[in-house]
Amino acid sequence: MSSVLYDAQGPRAKRRNVLFTALFLVAFAALLWWVVGTLSDKGQLDWAKWKMFFTSSEPWSTYIWPGLQNTLKAAALSVIIALPLGAVLGIARLSDHAWVRIPAAIVVEFFRSIPVLVLMIFGLALFSEYTSVSSDDRPLYAVVTGLVLYNASVLAEIVRAGILALPKGQAEGAMAIGLRKGQVMRLILLPQAVTTMLPAIVSQLVVIVKDTALGGAVLTFPELLASANTMSAYYGANTIASFTVVAVIFIALNFALTSFASWLERRLRRAKKSTGAVLKADDAGVAGSNATGAGGP
Repeated sequence: MSSVLYDAQGPRAKRRNVLFTALFLVAFAALLWWVVGTLSDKGQLDWAKWKMFFTSSEPWSTYIWPGLQNTLKAAALSVIIALPLGAVLGIARLSDHAWVRIPAAIVVEFFRSIPVLVLMIFGLALFSEYTSVSSDDRPLYAVVTGLVLYNASVLAEIVRAGILALPKGQAEGAMAIGLRKGQVMRLILLPQAVTTMLPAIVSQLVVIVKDTALGGAVLTFPELLASANTMSAYYGANTIASFTVVAVIFIALNFALTSFASWLERRLRRAKKSTGAVLKADDAGVAGSNATGAGGP
């Protein structure tokens, strides 16, 4: 049975794919065996380097949990600010007025072209030179500023692309019945584009969570990854164990975020389909008689 993307595989192609899969699994198993053996020879898999994560609450309460709190705080603030700002910039780029469209395009293209780490460094210098923000809070402010400026620009392009992906007949039909441009965008286009944009938006939210680590690496922001450095130094040469635990936490956090987004997308699609239910003739007749009072005693 052929697909839209490719033709159905023949017997030789199937055998070749099975062979390639088997070779890949063998190579991957060999690589995994070599990695585990090397770590074991270096003493990185010794129980002494891992037991503190299972037998004591100190590494969790002193290092991991405070770092995770700072990561979530910076990511949440960035998301709360970047999402509406990106939506406004994306809609502004679709404006018919040049004095709105051109400045929005300049802002988006400018901040989208600068690495987020550079924006964080500039933010730190800005808060240090021109504001009275305390030195303890400057790293957080700088991280949030860099994440907001960069990700709002990327989200603006996602919003613009999601709206442009809709059929032109949606806007034309809405304007034909007398809706204004603002009403067309708010009532017709955006609700339909949300489902299309959701996977890309969630991917960008995952990027925001991960990019908080840049603040810990350069700006001394005490986030989750930075806590792994301090924790490994405190407990003595258990770097692999510390970073493995932190990596698992990042994976679980981002997996939970993407799983929630997938559930929300399915729910939105089901809700959209349920609103288009067609009534049977009998149901329509009953509804019409109840509404007009016809057929009543």
